[in-house]
Amino acid sequence: MADSAFFCPLAHEGVIAVRGPDASTFLQGQLTCNLNYLNESHSLGARCTPKGRMLSSFRILPQGDGYLLAMAAELVQPQLDDLKKYAVFSKSKLFDESDAWSRFGLFEGDSALGELGFALAPEAGALQQKDGLLALRLENGRAELWAPADQARTLLGKLVALLPSADVDAWKLTQIRAGVGQVFGETRETFIPQMINLQAVGGVSFKKGCYTGQEIVARMQYLGKLKRRLQRLAGDADLPAPGTELFSPVHSTSVGEVVLAAHSEGGIELLAVLQEDAVGDGRIHLGSSDGPALRLLDLPYSLDADREIMR
Repeated sequence: MADSAFFCPLAHEGVIAVRGPDASTFLQGQLTCNLNYLNESHSLGARCTPKGRMLSSFRILPQGDGYLLAMAAELVQPQLDDLKKYAVFSKSKLFDESDAWSRFGLFEGDSALGELGFALAPEAGALQQKDGLLALRLENGRAELWAPADQARTLLGKLVALLPSADVDAWKLTQIRAGVGQVFGETRETFIPQMINLQAVGGVSFKKGCYTGQEIVARMQYLGKLKRRLQRLAGDADLPAPGTELFSPVHSTSVGEVVLAAHSEGGIELLAVLQEDAVGDGRIHLGSSDGPALRLLDLPYSLDADREIMR
């Protein structure tokens, strides 16, 4: 299914809204991405601890009098509770709008977007708003459609007539093949942004100024001392949860953690943060030192520190 066009509901994620005249200023001091770039576009991003560890990752876009952030559903309430402590000092308010929006992922769905009246630009990050609906261009043949709750049933009926449906596992496989990591409840405060290559997919700005964790994130980028990075792997195994450890003979302890996993035609594919010496050795095992063997696969992009720091 992940090689042919489909759509699926994105019910595994929730939505935080940050609204008010100070929403942009408030978020600019909290997030890794640069909100000054978000006019008619959207972006990946993260919120970090002072030590640069990600509390959440998300896709953020402007809407109405503020911004919407889509993230793993289990992170919505913790992030709301934490952000509200800081929002009291600004003219901005935060809401859980998970029930206010229905979101659908589309793979190779441009013909369907056209039938729905969208002429979405081909570049990842493009955003179009039409009749209350939001269309977002993602990486590697993917797009999202967002509908207010009162339009969700109508949009779903139209999508059913235009595209085959799939479950969220198929969508996660397209995300893995796009090389886009994500923070879940199990991996909260585990990774800094560069460990999941967030800077390579436009989710970190090195020109925006200060935000929580910025000093650590910038130091890792400019000094180049990071020894653990996102890798794509495949194997024949049961589907692992985020945070499942990986092992290699090069160390007596674990050498990394699963970021995201999905079923594929030949077993499973996953994204994992791995130590570079284990990647060089190539012998990677899932769950234990004698667990199922995994093989390394290519990511669809290369890392370019000079290009990354231009954002």
